[in-house]
Amino acid sequence: MTTFNLPDLGEGLQEAEIVAWHVGAGDHVVADQPLVSVETDKAVVEIPAPRSGTVARLLGEPGDIVKIGAPLVEFGTAGETDTGTVVGVIPREQEPGTPAAATPPATAGKTSPGGVKATPAVRALARRLGVELSLVAASGPDGTVSAADVERAAAAIAAAGPLEPLRGVRRAMAINMERAHAEVTPATVTEEADIDAWPARADVTLRLIRATIAGCRAEPALNAWYLGRDKGRRLHRTIDLGIAMDTPDGLFVPVLRKVDERDEDDLRRGLERMKADVRARAVPVEELRGQTITLSNFGMFGGRHAALVVLPPQVAILGAGRIADRVVAHRGRPAVRRTLPLSLTFDHRPVTGGEASRFLAAVVAYLERPE
Repeated sequence: MTTFNLPDLGEGLQEAEIVAWHVGAGDHVVADQPLVSVETDKAVVEIPAPRSGTVARLLGEPGDIVKIGAPLVEFGTAGETDTGTVVGVIPREQEPGTPAAATPPATAGKTSPGGVKATPAVRALARRLGVELSLVAASGPDGTVSAADVERAAAAIAAAGPLEPLRGVRRAMAINMERAHAEVTPATVTEEADIDAWPARADVTLRLIRATIAGCRAEPALNAWYLGRDKGRRLHRTIDLGIAMDTPDGLFVPVLRKVDERDEDDLRRGLERMKADVRARAVPVEELRGQTITLSNFGMFGGRHAALVVLPPQVAILGAGRIADRVVAHRGRPAVRRTLPLSLTFDHRPVTGGEASRFLAAVVAYLERPE
């Protein structure tokens, strides 16, 4: 019997969700035959069999989250039988029917390592009702959690509905946002671009891409990666632009490569292909990696300005709010003009406020061009 572990899928990924098995226990497989599909950080990856042999056991079900390096499949050989290897042994004193080891009695209102004060009876009630004591508002004397507190919390949980574990894209998004919150020192500057001179039916996304290029050329410090561990940055010679795309499954940020070297027709084709791949959930893994800066046109859904999230190692994300007619000063007089709100969030560790402001000024200057 040999065990095949979930292989390293690259890009520092730590886990994957099993989507579907292509084989079952007892099947004979050959090397490189599709074994299982897993979803990892917004892409579905097919993992091939590492060898020929008979599948003895599948070590997971669709929907399970498996860590990189964890057992995935057990292979047997012809004539080999499963001896029922025990992977976890219950200590004799904990086997069913044997007395549990005596534990010292707890005192009323004893404080747990987590700082929650509750009696043993209340703790038992919380376990039975599935309530996390640290989340319960205590009303008892000296901050002690009472049985009534636990029952109220249980009722609130029941009214809120069952816990829905995050899967696939949403799980990856949550992990990435936690990482960004832990690593980045964010700051945001905002501005408004007067786009009243734009022709009818102007392609907003293409103009924003071109404006981002203008910003990067004016201030290359924002087209960069910051490596916190090394306290250093890498300035990129080309612009690989991440385009944030909202879907019912969560947020995708595929990459348009070398946007600064492509004409508008090529960019338009790239955008259409990208949208089709996202709709079909067929974005290649390599096209979800390596953004040097990101663009989010959140205004197509609503909102004026936003403090966006910079996903490391990038150092900046440009956001475009909802286009609307607003009263602004134009040639020294109040006037109603069509304006585009802009928000630039940047990592203030490697990027200065002056660099961010110059970048945003170049973006605005490009957008305010009439052509």
